[in-house]
Amino acid sequence: MCGIIGILGRHEVSPQLVDALKRLEYRGYDSAGVATIDEAGKLDRRRAVGKLVNLSDRLVHEPLRGHTGIGHTRWATHGAATEENAHPHRSGPVAVVHNGIVENYRELRDELVSAGIQPESQTDTETVALMTGKFMAEGMPPREAARATLARLKGAFALAFLFEGEDDLIIAARKGSPLAIGHGKGEMFLGSDAVALSPFTDRITYLEDGDHAVLTREGVQIYNAECEQVSHPEHRIDVGTTAIDKGGYRHFMAKEIAQQPSVIADVLNHYIKDNRIVLPEGLDFSKVDRLSLVACGTAHYAGHVAKYWFESLAGLPCDTDVASEFRYREPPLSPKSWFVAVSQSGETADTLAALHYARGRVDRTIGLVNVGTSAIARDADIALPTLAGIEVSVASSKAFTCQLTVLAILALKAAHDRGRIDDDGLVRYLDELRALPGLLQQSLDLSGDCQALSEWLSQARDVLYLGRGALFPVALEGALKLKELSYIHAEGYASGELKHGPIALIDRDVPVIVLAPFDHLFDKTISNMQEVMARHGQILLLSDRQGIEAASEGVHATLTMPAGGDLIQPILYAIPMQYLAYHTAVAKGTDVDQPRNLAKSVTVE
Repeated sequence: MCGIIGILGRHEVSPQLVDALKRLEYRGYDSAGVATIDEAGKLDRRRAVGKLVNLSDRLVHEPLRGHTGIGHTRWATHGAATEENAHPHRSGPVAVVHNGIVENYRELRDELVSAGIQPESQTDTETVALMTGKFMAEGMPPREAARATLARLKGAFALAFLFEGEDDLIIAARKGSPLAIGHGKGEMFLGSDAVALSPFTDRITYLEDGDHAVLTREGVQIYNAECEQVSHPEHRIDVGTTAIDKGGYRHFMAKEIAQQPSVIADVLNHYIKDNRIVLPEGLDFSKVDRLSLVACGTAHYAGHVAKYWFESLAGLPCDTDVASEFRYREPPLSPKSWFVAVSQSGETADTLAALHYARGRVDRTIGLVNVGTSAIARDADIALPTLAGIEVSVASSKAFTCQLTVLAILALKAAHDRGRIDDDGLVRYLDELRALPGLLQQSLDLSGDCQALSEWLSQARDVLYLGRGALFPVALEGALKLKELSYIHAEGYASGELKHGPIALIDRDVPVIVLAPFDHLFDKTISNMQEVMARHGQILLLSDRQGIEAASEGVHATLTMPAGGDLIQPILYAIPMQYLAYHTAVAKGTDVDQPRNLAKSVTVE
């Protein structure tokens, strides 16, 4: 959510700020703005609603000069997407950009109003600027005013402060939301993540929770929550891994769907060596009595699939939870259990809070993340990379299947450690996984068929997805993808639950997408499908060739899937779920990569 950039540079900064913000578009936003300090020390800003092109147009007609500046892409939380609510917010000599939520902003705003200071926006962020401006009006210098303001704030936030008359100073602060410092030669940079900073530098320092930092062109001074000066390691990032381009595809999502055979091959090569599963020390499942898999959104559905694997293969009880519920439910946790946090960004606020709750209550915490420098990766006892590479499209595709692949490997390790499968059985399952990249390529070949079906789906108001066993969570994920991208109402159900309510929704105008590989649950699923057809529901059946031959009579359409073992079916069937949503969104003309109201990394509650 929300992107932050700050530059203490040697060149005209406003074009650099806008270019950096473009690299943060994938996080989701609905307005944008920049503020700069010119050579005379004057602070000024420009803001615009909508896409960055609107801000760029405004800067053409109303340019900003200066070598120092901050920029922001806003995803609306407090207040609608209007120019008045767009960042940077300003109060006299200070401008502020912010990611997160100031939980006590009403209390602070009331205090400011009582002092005769009136806000101009509906946002919590403006309170930060107003409070800092108030302290400066009382005689505090910029650094002290920012620190005094930070001491008053409650909530989760990343902040950057810019001050009039100070063209060699940016103050940054992090509590909950990620923030990184970039080091240059006679230049310094600030960003929400390394992606924004990679055009400027490959030297990154990540702020820790509670830190604030004073940036000048000479370097950075970092202070912890007790205002003690601290130092954090400098990391070298591979600029090539942060490259953002569509690679000839129409949308980032199309590119990322197509990358799945390659990135999953990377996962397999990383975790499997010579018929052995290679994991960090300490991951012995033999004494574990329970797993808790906690995540949000698509990552939660990956955990839901993994529950079937851990319980059926390893005989290991497994709870799956939505992180936003888990953190407040305060569930009892066994000291012999393990907690697994699954997150693409590694910064998901609810999942991170759930991890912090679990620490000290369980034997081990594991972070399954795509960003190895993220808060979840740092705070978990063990971090396992999913190796998807940067995923720009808000709707997850390759991150989901990489999560599934790592979780499948963990489930096999658990099954082997607990004596549920022997060495020969493990080799057979590993061979099944090694077949994945090739079979995924066959699934990708269904793109044209999915496109042909998209016109039919785009006319629907409601769509149902049905699956059994480990395909039930994939049905949930398919429905989520369609909702996210096309704005069509869709729901996923366990096929056996159809008679317990959802069947009331069936008529000839409701497409029903049935995931039914030819396995031990096939006949049960097809029986449910027949109940839909008896009520004139329009069926799209996904099965392998044997299943299509057995059950395709009378259905509206079929998609013939590659045949694979039970373990890998959820991963294979995820591909057409993604393509159906993608092509339907294209047919409807929606914004595929940046759907309305959504953000890539949800770093606030």
